[in-house]
Amino acid sequence: MLAFRSTFLHGVKTVQYSQAKSFIVGRGCLGSVNLKGRSFLTLKDFNPDEIKHILWMSADLKHRIKHEGQYLPLLQGKSIAMIFEKRSTRTRMSTETGFSLLGGHPCFLTPQDIHLGVNESIKDTASVLSGLTDMVLARVYSHSTLEQLDKEASIPIINGLSDLYHPIQILADLLTLQEHYGSLRGLTVAWIGDGNNILHSLMMSLAKLGVNLRIATPKCFFLYRRFGTELQLFSEPLEAARGSNVLVTDTWVSMGQEEEKTKRLKDFQGYQITMQTGRVASPDWTFLHCLPRKLEEVDDEVFYSPHSLVFPEAENRKWTIMGLMACILTDYTPETPKLKL
Repeated sequence: MLAFRSTFLHGVKTVQYSQAKSFIVGRGCLGSVNLKGRSFLTLKDFNPDEIKHILWMSADLKHRIKHEGQYLPLLQGKSIAMIFEKRSTRTRMSTETGFSLLGGHPCFLTPQDIHLGVNESIKDTASVLSGLTDMVLARVYSHSTLEQLDKEASIPIINGLSDLYHPIQILADLLTLQEHYGSLRGLTVAWIGDGNNILHSLMMSLAKLGVNLRIATPKCFFLYRRFGTELQLFSEPLEAARGSNVLVTDTWVSMGQEEEKTKRLKDFQGYQITMQTGRVASPDWTFLHCLPRKLEEVDDEVFYSPHSLVFPEAENRKWTIMGLMACILTDYTPETPKLKL
């Protein structure tokens, strides 16, 4: 809880947009929006138009490739190094299949392959990969590892997950909600669970798109207004869920917190999302979970119900990482109409 409060206060007080690193910049695709050469460590560094552009690019690639059967080798001749300190199904599969589908070559690297920061310094690894690949996606324990990679590399770095943020998951969540509701503006999202990296990334993005956020975590209450939206903190899950369009949760015990499992399960008693939670939500409520899920977080009745968008959400991990990579590495201009966001 202390880590959540620290990150929250840091985030809301220091929201600012980072400048692109000194890469060759291609022509803009959406007015002044140009993401070519940018790293993607946290959504805090991206303004509303930039987030909307990534989502537009993602929807365009999904439509042209999945629905129209087109072949778009936008990343032909390019490669990506995928560093995974933490295991993953969706992050690995979405990045590998997505980069390949766009004509590029993904290279998967485990801690046993490169011993990041052990047998070779992060600085040296960043320099080597900068000469061998066009981009690095890193799924790490500490966000500082990403920051150091980004500082030392001459190529873009993508955050595949860190202890503080999981921005590529939020892109998939946003695209899924846009597809389901037709628009994001005015929605209310209720987060019920731990104050973790997913929540931090929601906090750094939803207000920029006109989405309200309600948070239920043990023993906290706070109200914060920005971009004409509300961010409210509760200790009672049903209060956060009341009137909300979207119910979201995640694991209560993240990788690296296994020794805290017994205490955490006790602290989060009463936070399971059930149909009782849904009954106080908006009639059009939906459910999201980044997966893998455990039964104590959400019961089967909700997880497999028509309200659940978890499997479209998982698929959209692929289309949104493709959209993000295409924004960063190419000059491609979407052909489909802009999304209503």
